[in-house]
Amino acid sequence: MFIILLWVYMVNAILLILHEMDSAYWQEWNLFKLPGGIAGFLVLHIPLLFVILYGLLLVYQQQTGGLVISLLAATGGIFAFAIHTWFLKQGHHEFNTWFSKWLLGATLLCSLFQAVLSITLLL
Repeated sequence: MFIILLWVYMVNAILLILHEMDSAYWQEWNLFKLPGGIAGFLVLHIPLLFVILYGLLLVYQQQTGGLVISLLAATGGIFAFAIHTWFLKQGHHEFNTWFSKWLLGATLLCSLFQAVLSITLLL
């Protein structure tokens, strides 16, 4: 089952990275009122991307830490879908293109599957 999680994690990591690229386009730092503009946004992503990629490596090595990071990444994907859906319902125009919505939906589905696999392997 680790091999399935490895591929699901990789697909979800790609979706999450694409979402963050989309977030830079929409200037997400303004939406969340984060200081530092684009520079601060990018600096914030250095440790985030490191952890996501490191987690993929640990899943490949079938280590428990990889399962924990996998679950955290999946939770991040679920949160991204939820918070951006909430922002859209509040009338914000960010992430209101067909691709942004598709990307958020695909991230949700992949994140849910990844979470189930991670929890199953942790138990």
